Amino acid sequence: MHKFNSVRLLVGLALFFLSFSSVQAQELKAFQFYTEKGDSIAFYDMAEKLTDYDVVLFGEFHDNSMNHWLQLKLAKALHKKKNNKLVLGAEMLERQQQEGLDSLLNGNWETSQFLDSLSLSPNFKTDYLPLVEVTKAHNLKFIATNVPRSYAALVAQSGMDTLRSLPKDEKEFFAKTPINLDMKTPGYQEMLKMMGDHSGMQMEPKQMVEAQALKDATMAESILNNLNKNQLFLHFNGNYHSKAHGGIYWYLKKQKPNLKIAVISVFEAEGETLKIPEKSEVLPGQKPSKPVLTEFNLVLPKDMSKSY
Repeated sequence: MHKFNSVRLLVGLALFFLSFSSVQAQELKAFQFYTEKGDSIAFYDMAEKLTDYDVVLFGEFHDNSMNHWLQLKLAKALHKKKNNKLVLGAEMLERQQQEGLDSLLNGNWETSQFLDSLSLSPNFKTDYLPLVEVTKAHNLKFIATNVPRSYAALVAQSGMDTLRSLPKDEKEFFAKTPINLDMKTPGYQEMLKMMGDHSGMQMEPKQMVEAQALKDATMAESILNNLNKNQLFLHFNGNYHSKAHGGIYWYLKKQKPNLKIAVISVFEAEGETLKIPEKSEVLPGQKPSKPVLTEFNLVLPKDMSKSY
């Protein structure tokens, strides 16, 4: 009997520690995806569902290392399912940089020449170059979708009308004008108020929104110009450019209402369970609201490592 009780004790202790270890492992997460209904979904289950879309807009916090790693994993997962029917594109590359990007992809440039020749973000080598390398390895297209920052700065300083006076050869670097600016577009009212609350700014709040619209419209046009039938365009952009189905999503739908688009929005959360935040983060003086969920939603730890 004594021997039997000892065995029971050992088995009980083993089960306890296994259970404890399992609970601890479940509590610590690096990320969690959710559906539009707020249900959790596994990464590869989401990837499978995304193959049915025409365009996927993967939002990001530019400095979040986990965010970029998940973008890389999704690019690889979708390539396995779509093969050569996958096109990649990113906000972090501007239209005038397409020639240099193509030189890298077709082997005319070494990676070092590409990095040295173009004006790129400080974290491009660590966070975006791996995506370009996936494209090169599988002979896919990678599109530089964004407007050159000089034109966005011009609009922010002087308004959208200044684009009309530019030479014809420069107009290929941004969306066809006139660009429809609808202040009801999700995010634009929020941005207008945010800029208006900062009375010390030198630029007019409306012009700042116009610069944002120029970026959104240009990226949407770049996607449509490079989207062929039965292809999936996977686009990487700052979360604000597609959150709540605004920005790029709005301009895509304006031109192609039947286009099937999935937005992956990004949130940060305190604690280890990584639940969707009950209220969105706002600047001091603004009223918090319930986050708007899109087709898929990524929640990251607020203390996740930052790349810069």
